[in-house]
Amino acid sequence: MGDTGTTSFLDQAGIEPTLRPAKRLRRFLTKDPLESDLSRRRFRLRPGPARTVFSEAEKSYVFGFNAVMSEEVEKVEEIPADRRSFAYEGAAAASTILDLLTLSRGRRLHELLAGPARHHRHAAYLGAGRGYALLRLRPVRGARQTHPLLRWLAVDGFGFQQGLVRTDRMVGERTMPDLLTRAHCAVFDQGLGRLLWYHDGAAPDDVAARIGGFAAGRRADLWSGVGFAAAYTGGAEPDELWWLTEHAAADGFRAHLAQGCVFAVAARLRSGPLPEHTEQAVSVLAGADAEEVASWTDQTLIELGHEARTHDDFRGWQSRIRQSWARSRRRANA
Repeated sequence: MGDTGTTSFLDQAGIEPTLRPAKRLRRFLTKDPLESDLSRRRFRLRPGPARTVFSEAEKSYVFGFNAVMSEEVEKVEEIPADRRSFAYEGAAAASTILDLLTLSRGRRLHELLAGPARHHRHAAYLGAGRGYALLRLRPVRGARQTHPLLRWLAVDGFGFQQGLVRTDRMVGERTMPDLLTRAHCAVFDQGLGRLLWYHDGAAPDDVAARIGGFAAGRRADLWSGVGFAAAYTGGAEPDELWWLTEHAAADGFRAHLAQGCVFAVAARLRSGPLPEHTEQAVSVLAGADAEEVASWTDQTLIELGHEARTHDDFRGWQSRIRQSWARSRRRANA
């Protein structure tokens, strides 16, 4: 598992801007930066870039979380641009927790979404779900006044966090938490799929084997989450991404892998220039350029109309994106 010492880990992941100490209730909610050290968890961390990539993503998440507790969320803008979305994910988790504990009806989360995180909304909704999971509460209840479809990403974030802190049950025993309704389960599995990408060190063979242990009815959404994480967070080399597509195709869920990648690209484009790893992933996992796949999300959203807000609408959005990918593949092979 490697050295888990404080100095070596912080040296490896980089030093963030300094935050002042939090006060009152916030002081007890502040996270230890070492929580982002995934070598402290029973993950299959292999040598190579994935370990650093995942640790930096989680370290940025913790920084954003603590920036809200220190009332210095503006300092998120001081960290590297390609990691900023992860920090806003943490900021949204902290804002959600404070909203729930103080019964403020989502005020802090709404202010974050309308202000500093307005270009990182996908990440913020994922973070809101992580906040619910940390308090062991049903996701989405406090996010109803936000984006009618993106709010479902809170359930994705809930799935990721549950997999992170309850790995033995969620990954090892493949259980589903009682907090979820039937409508939530598919989106939960997308978040769990993102977590599996971390858990198995972005190794295609190991990720595919892990997904193969789940019931057939859950694997499509797990592959969607893997596609999102592979493009959004990174950690794999181009040849490994190619093997990932082979595994997804063999399992019958190649379109779901591509659809997760498309969502990740759309999220990344809205937050700034695409990182190199996302550029590489979209060409392999989706077989098209970033601007084209991002247009699929926008066009299908327009097709759904302004009244789309239910779980079925969210699933329909994803299904239409898979159809757009399939049409693109047919044109390329014609």
